Amino acid sequence: MLKELIFTGLGATAVIKDKVEDELKKLEEKGKIDSSDVKGFIESLEKKGQDEEEKFKKHIKDSLKEAINELGLVTKKDLEKLKKDLK
Repeated sequence: MLKELIFTGLGATAVIKDKVEDELKKLEEKGKIDSSDVKGFIESLEKKGQDEEEKFKKHIKDSLKEAINELGLVTKKDLEKLKKDLK
């Protein structure tokens, strides 16, 4: 379910990016916006997208860690410590 949600979000983002680029190109062709403005706007959108992706990844990671702790599941770190203690 989470995988499908992520793929849906990424797909929607790609479609929106394409639509925005198309509309900006149309405005540029009509002379209503400068090409440097278009490039700057697209770059700022890409940067914001990258920042949001990092926030999303951190949120997912933190949520998973919290769930693991609440469920009392054994982690890789726990297993490594146990192996070290047994030696």
